Amino acid sequence: MFKQQYEEYLRLVEQYLDDLPFEKNLICQSMNYSLLGGGKRVRPVLALACVELVGGRPEDFVREAAALELLHTYSLIHDDLPSMDNDDFRRGKLANHKVFGEAAAILTGDALLTYSFELLAQSLAIPSDRQLRVIRETAQAAGWQGMIGGQILDTLGNGQENTLSSIKLIHEKKTGALLIASARLGAILGGGTEIEIVKISEYASFLGLAFQIKDDILDISGESEVLGKSLGSDEKLAKATYTSILGIEGAKDHLYKTITSAKEIIGYFGTSAEFLSSLADYIAERNS
Repeated sequence: MFKQQYEEYLRLVEQYLDDLPFEKNLICQSMNYSLLGGGKRVRPVLALACVELVGGRPEDFVREAAALELLHTYSLIHDDLPSMDNDDFRRGKLANHKVFGEAAAILTGDALLTYSFELLAQSLAIPSDRQLRVIRETAQAAGWQGMIGGQILDTLGNGQENTLSSIKLIHEKKTGALLIASARLGAILGGGTEIEIVKISEYASFLGLAFQIKDDILDISGESEVLGKSLGSDEKLAKATYTSILGIEGAKDHLYKTITSAKEIIGYFGTSAEFLSSLADYIAERNS
């Protein structure tokens, strides 16, 4: 049932992304190259699942969910740049800057970022205050208070001693903020109550932490062919990770506890949350 529901959410998102009215020019080719280059689409899927959890219709908010994938893709393009993580591959193919050049990759990320907010700002048949809340919270999650703030800490902190609490802070911003925003987007647009939005946010916070712990584990013990990128990039950049501080077995134990916490919180919704409970397991068990 989980796989079937995930594939239905995925179908809605992929169809929307495939139908975006891109022109036949260099910047649009570059945007399409990375945007349609695969991926699990966890953020838009999470958003649509949260819409449905609070009683909304997922098909009414596919555009807004897809906007999250544009935001995420922009962050990946910039993350791979030589001035950041300097990765040559992403999702099994050459990183954007290796194909289109560094300048075009920077501009492509900028274009996806701005286009995502164009999509979020288009007319919706819901109260305007709910839409404005989503736009504001998504901007905060993507900006200096969230993802960009985490990237700064992550990039400029290379080679420095880090504690478990400092790593958690980095990834609450770099990875967790946009995942929480995705869940909240769905809950707010779907008409959730404030207590429902709070519970969904707490769940997504643990989900974001679990996502990063699993990434750190895969960076050491995964398979490069499956991951679609080289292994050990964090170690090469002297980044502190959950595995470098806790060891791989300690990180696995921390992952299990984090997933358990996520599932306990989303249990507030009873059987309606079966998909989101299974999504937590999917995050923990993924191999890419």
